[in-house]
Amino acid sequence: MSSRPVAENAPIFPVTWLRAFKPVRMQVDGRERLRVTVGAFVGILLTALLCHTLGLGTQAAWIVAPMGASAVLVFGVPASPLAQPWAVLAGNTVSALVGIACARWIGHTDMAAGLAVGLAIGAMFALRCLHPPGGASALLMVIGGVTDFHFAFAPVFVNSLLLVIAGLAWNNATGRRYPHAQGPGSAGATAATQHDLDAALARYNQILDVPRDDLLALIGQTRLAGYQRMLAQTRCADVMSDKVITVSFGTPLQDAWQLLRDKRIKALPVVDRVNRIVGILTLADFLNAANLDLHEGFEAKLKKLIRWTSTVNSAKPEVVGQIMTRRVRVARAENPLVDLVPLFATTGHHHIPIVDNDNKLVGILTQSDLVAAVFRAEREEMAAAAA
Repeated sequence: MSSRPVAENAPIFPVTWLRAFKPVRMQVDGRERLRVTVGAFVGILLTALLCHTLGLGTQAAWIVAPMGASAVLVFGVPASPLAQPWAVLAGNTVSALVGIACARWIGHTDMAAGLAVGLAIGAMFALRCLHPPGGASALLMVIGGVTDFHFAFAPVFVNSLLLVIAGLAWNNATGRRYPHAQGPGSAGATAATQHDLDAALARYNQILDVPRDDLLALIGQTRLAGYQRMLAQTRCADVMSDKVITVSFGTPLQDAWQLLRDKRIKALPVVDRVNRIVGILTLADFLNAANLDLHEGFEAKLKKLIRWTSTVNSAKPEVVGQIMTRRVRVARAENPLVDLVPLFATTGHHHIPIVDNDNKLVGILTQSDLVAAVFRAEREEMAAAAA
């Protein structure tokens, strides 16, 4: 019988598996840690004082232990779906009701404890109020021998309500949005990104303690961080097109249109006599000037716009300067290329004129140039990693 050879220095235990038990460094600074710590202290203190003063609960329990766990979520991770007001209020209260029912009607304590926690989780799933401290609420009712259903209201529900109110005040006062909307996605995300995220979450098929819109934002920030790393040493001058076709303020529209068609470009920088940018002419400017919002008579309207008028007075624009976009976003040749990523990604820009220190036009950078630069950087990074 043959046996598989064993490497001489092979570890007895799976090192990678053991490393999973290593504490993960928390990516929060000291200010955030202080905010959470003080918030939890204030929230629990106020909840306990108010409930004690009002005489809620019993002499021994005017605040229940699961509130401590709820405070960790409400003040520590206020964006979590598990920390939202409905999850805190309904999760703790419903779980307490389930625990009281099990303590009251099931004689075996161990069986009642298991059923209470399991049924409480099922109920929270059904009511969309999954809240981890809810499991503790259910278990507390059983091991504490609580059989009065009123206990689920006072102190459990009242405790939860006061804690949520404290969380609302503290989180918003310290710059943390609470409650955190758990909508279908942020308005700024593209449909493709939302669809891709939905597909990934469906395959993941686990409860994720991060709101969907935060995930989309993190994906965007991760991409931007990747671009910043890959393009850190690339300047606009390195990838711009330096052979720029330009027009002047007085260039006839017919000539400008012919340039766009012949050169198969979508924008023409407009410069003065010393080559400084005074505007930019795009296809959109032609469409707006010809009032081509409606498709009816598209060709006729465009021909009428670009046709030169031989008379002295004209009721329509005749030269580039009359229809060009005057407010032009430019970048300097020495600027890092990564600075233009947000402009192309979020503002709808397709062309960015590049100027020198004297504000004279030296090139133009397009979305295609940026994509090509990112592609080259990714290939170089992959080649370096494989080497």
